[in-house]
Amino acid sequence: MSILIKNGRIITAVDDFTADIYIDGEKISAIGKDLEIPVDKVIDASGRYVFPGGIDPHTHLDMPFGGTMSSDDFETGTRAAAHGGTTTIIDFAIQSMGHSTLEGLDTWHAKAEGKACIDYGFHMIVTDTAGDRITEINRLIQEGVTSYKLFTAYPGVLYMDDAMLFRTMQEVGRKGGLVCVHAENGIVIDEIVRKAVSEGKTAPKWHALTRPTRMEAEAVHRTASIADLAGAPLYIVHVSSYDALEQITLARSSGMTVFGETCPQYLHLDHSYYEQEGFEGAKYVMSPPLREKWNQEELWDGLISGDLQVVSTDHCPFRFKDQKILGKEVFTKIPNGAPGIENRMSLMFNSGVVEGRISLNRFVEITSTAAAKLFGLFPRKGTVAVDSDADLVIFDPERTETISVNNPCTHNMNVDYNAYEGFKVTGIAETVLSRGKIIVENCNFCGTRGSGKFLKRSLFTEA
Repeated sequence: MSILIKNGRIITAVDDFTADIYIDGEKISAIGKDLEIPVDKVIDASGRYVFPGGIDPHTHLDMPFGGTMSSDDFETGTRAAAHGGTTTIIDFAIQSMGHSTLEGLDTWHAKAEGKACIDYGFHMIVTDTAGDRITEINRLIQEGVTSYKLFTAYPGVLYMDDAMLFRTMQEVGRKGGLVCVHAENGIVIDEIVRKAVSEGKTAPKWHALTRPTRMEAEAVHRTASIADLAGAPLYIVHVSSYDALEQITLARSSGMTVFGETCPQYLHLDHSYYEQEGFEGAKYVMSPPLREKWNQEELWDGLISGDLQVVSTDHCPFRFKDQKILGKEVFTKIPNGAPGIENRMSLMFNSGVVEGRISLNRFVEITSTAAAKLFGLFPRKGTVAVDSDADLVIFDPERTETISVNNPCTHNMNVDYNAYEGFKVTGIAETVLSRGKIIVENCNFCGTRGSGKFLKRSLFTEA
């Protein structure tokens, strides 16, 4: 199908101009003024922005946790992402301890294939490098999986000790990949948790109160030091606090190759959400937890300064009524995670651009381009350019919606609550294209289950 997008204001991480875009099949074929080309469909984008499709490099679809599964699978999750203007995700495949990473990759391919509505890639969560398993990184690279997530949290499940961290980082660094780290000191946190539970402190708020910001900062400092010694680039996921950001800033200023992402929940929500009556605070149990409100402006400053490069969602939803309730008696059994894959672009546009914190170019960079570059997808994804994939968002900067679980323009996730319920946002993805095909039009999904393709990604060293 051929499409001509007329009169849109095209915004990339570096450009801002008005022009037409000619799409022939899956790629952008031409960009110019007053294009007159016979096509199957013409879209008038007057008064609209045209952004590259959003890239969310941190999602957990159909993921097992605490005896249940995240409630969005690769169909419902990617459909919701598309509604919000995200056209590419990178999800986390998991190596089960004692098993091969290649088994984990096969499992996640089976989860996604035939279901995903937008394009997707995988990181690999590595939990066990015993014996010759470390050599599987070569095979993963051949399969297009070039980034690897390591945990300093969740002892006995996902946790890596420092020796394993160093060994894995060395191998990834040698092969040209990128190491991602969930940075919390899980050993100390587990001690704090045990003490709290023994004292009868079992309400949802104690999930947050037992995971102090200093233990996030300590893990950032430690893993940055280890990665630097190992010769591996490091990407800290879901930075939630000033304490953690401070360690990233110090590492970067000393010449270390360290990057960071934060998420809308840490920019818009705060610890007070845990203080709601009854069990309502369980909706916001995630790791790291929500922090004191003053951290929000510090994280915005990190995005403005460039010490944080990416805004992802860490989308890991669990229904309140039949999943979060598993922790009714004690917070340690509440499934960790919250929804957000659909609301990221509008939240960041409203709080970033409309409220004057960041420019349009920076908005595109933190929601699309930086992730494409860091994770080996640029310039196929993350920009508006000839020969790039025609992943595009025609965005109405004036339209206002109130985010609500009852609003089909803001909530299509398979979860029975919205973390941003009642937030009013200005800026909505009106029309969304994935590789030249319209998949969302005026809040209506018109894509196809299974049309998303797996993306083999380049190495970090090639980006």
